[in-house]
Amino acid sequence: MITSIAWKNIWRNRVRSGVIISAITIGMFAGVFTSTFYKGWINQRLEAGVETEVSHIQIHNPDFNENFDLKSDIPNAPDIAGQISRLDIVDGVSSRMVVQSMISSSETGTGVKMLGIDPDKEKTVTNLYTKIPEGQYFEGVKRNPILIGKKLAEKLRVKLHSKLVVTLQDSEGHLTSEAFRICGIYDAGNGMFEEMNVFVIKTDLARVVQLDESTTHEMVIHLKDHDELNPNTDLLAEKYPGLLVQNWKQLTPELGILNEYGNIYIYFFIGIILLSLGFGIVNTMLMAVMERVKEIGMLMAVGMSKFRVFRMLMLETVLLTLTGGLLGILLGLAVTAATMKSGIDLSFYAQGLEDMGYSSLVFPVIEFKMVWVIIALVLITGILASVYPARKALKYRPSEAIRIDM
Repeated sequence: MITSIAWKNIWRNRVRSGVIISAITIGMFAGVFTSTFYKGWINQRLEAGVETEVSHIQIHNPDFNENFDLKSDIPNAPDIAGQISRLDIVDGVSSRMVVQSMISSSETGTGVKMLGIDPDKEKTVTNLYTKIPEGQYFEGVKRNPILIGKKLAEKLRVKLHSKLVVTLQDSEGHLTSEAFRICGIYDAGNGMFEEMNVFVIKTDLARVVQLDESTTHEMVIHLKDHDELNPNTDLLAEKYPGLLVQNWKQLTPELGILNEYGNIYIYFFIGIILLSLGFGIVNTMLMAVMERVKEIGMLMAVGMSKFRVFRMLMLETVLLTLTGGLLGILLGLAVTAATMKSGIDLSFYAQGLEDMGYSSLVFPVIEFKMVWVIIALVLITGILASVYPARKALKYRPSEAIRIDM
């Protein structure tokens, strides 16, 4: 009964109610769509960072991270790699040789990190082999193939099958040079990563720097269950106390922050929108209440309790808020669903975005947990916004309210 009366009271002034419902709808649409867009953007960056760049866990000799000394390798690396690969938690292990070097084309040069890998094992820890629009993954070149990033290719002004000269310091401290030929150019969607990392076959790099081909400076591990990242990191750290075991959150702190605080940012953004709308709802309901002081006084005079009057006014505010909020949420979800497959093209900003590691084609993501949280926040906003107008209406005694001339 009271709910029906409250709903009818909302539409006594259709223009005013329509305006505030429209404002709530637009605000919630903006909040939901922006949240799904941002969530999709975060997920894409995290996927690229983990699956393409660093994988789940990396193991190093603690001294290697400090000075990149070629002799600071992982002791007994083949045995350790075999032990880890047999663990149920792991679905891929790749041993890398890492060397800091200078790379030059016929026109220019720059510093890079050379990663000597086993191409087949590397496929089990990253998906870089799927990101090669030009050339092939260590095929098509017979001697010293090298895989470089798109940004590095642009910087060196080279193309597929161009020759590059690598200058580096071998294990004895002597400068040496070797020619490599580009077998493929990868596009990881991260300009910084593409410019700084080149991949060669481990045996080729071992020959150049005069190290045994089993020498490993970096062991990359891909887990079966990403949700068990922290426990599995701790497990490996306990199993190999003399080595530095780090997961992707520790290796790339910016991705860790993005993962940890992404949802907080989304809810904070929604909260700001609802706070702004809350003031508008309070103002609208306060006007509605002040126009009906005499009417409310008469209801109390004929026997309606203050509690029921308070409940009726609260229901009016909550219904008003929920109507606009649910319409906005549904509209936001509808637009998100329409753009989930095709994505949203930000190619106008592609250059700057890719330099920071973000894709220019964003696929929004709907997370129903987030939707339910937003609905709960809308309901809480309606309840909080209703308290002051309802209390204002009850401050008068029935005899005083009836005599007020509106």
